[in-house]
Order: sequence, then C-alpha cells, then structure tokens
Amino acid sequence: MEQFYTIQGEGYNTGRAAYFIRLGGCDVGCVWCDVKESWPLDAHPRQTLTALVDAVTEHPGRNVVITGGEPLMHDLGPLTAALRAAGCRTWIETSGAYPLSGSWDWICVSPKKFKAPLPAVLAAAHELKIIVFNKSDFAWAEQHAALVGPDCRLYLQPEWSKAADMMPLLVDYVKSNPQWQVSLQTHKFLDIP
Repeated sequence: MEQFYTIQGEGYNTGRAAYFIRLGGCDVGCVWCDVKESWPLDAHPRQTLTALVDAVTEHPGRNVVITGGEPLMHDLGPLTAALRAAGCRTWIETSGAYPLSGSWDWICVSPKKFKAPLPAVLAAAHELKIIVFNKSDFAWAEQHAALVGPDCRLYLQPEWSKAADMMPLLVDYVKSNPQWQVSLQTHKFLDIP
C-alpha cells in the first residue's frame, strides 16, 4: 500500500530509524484503525521484491517494519529472505490472526478483539502491545500476557483518541503491575509518518 523511511514510533523499537512497508489487506476491522485505506486486499499496486529491496537500501537504516493492514495475510517468506539477503533486520507488526510466515528479528503482536490471535503467533512474540480503548482492556491484556513467552516485552498503549481519558488509568496500572510498560505513539507527537 505504501512505504516510507521514518522513525519507529511505538513499542520496544521506539526512536529507531526504520523503513516501513505497509501491505494492503486486512479483515480484522479495528474501529480505531488509522489506515483503513489499507483494508482492501487488491486495491494497491503489487511491487517486485527487487523494487522493494532497492527502495529500502536507498536509505542508511537497515531496520524494516512490515505492517498493514494485516501483513500475515500474505506469504512473507520471499520478502523477508530478500530483505535479510540485503543485510536488513526484519520486524513485523501483526494482530497475530494469521499463521506466521517469514523470518523475523522482531515480532510485535498487537491482538484485536475482532479476530483472535493464533496461539503459535503469540508464543513467538518478542513484544505484546495492547491498545487500551477502555477499562476492560486491562483484563483483556492480562489474558493475552498469559499466552506469550516469559521474555516477551509487555506494552500498554492508549488508543490515540482516548489517550486523555485512559492515560491516568494506564499509568496507575503500570505502576501497580510493573511487568507492563507504557507505549506511546511518539510519531504522532513528532508529526511524522
């Protein structure tokens, strides 16, 4: 759907230069999605692996975030192999609703209530990022935290439009449950993609 070089704004890799490849296609349907134009699977032009790798390697950073939409709707094996052959680190942001494909240096699973994540994807996660939209999301976060590995980083991130209301609750929750960390959408504060 789109690609751009920027700063990763969320989660564990916040602040690091990264090239984003946003793939079209998503049937998860999050109400708060800020890229709903990514949902149609075939509405976006296809690109060759060579063109994607060439675009990535025009920039000095070698961290590549594959996101969507829901990127795991695609077979990501060929793309991640080509990126790794070019010396890139591969990171994915996924809801975990589809089987894991590809070879990953970092897996961020951000499960959604509308389509459950697969247990195998949760087990492979390096990072669990829960979007906090209302108070019930804290219990929902704990349910998913019980399904990830012991070394998985746990993040709570306020949904952007609810941040003012949810941030005090989120801060109190993390202070009482220090296995969690706060994630903010710093790219929105920086006004960058």
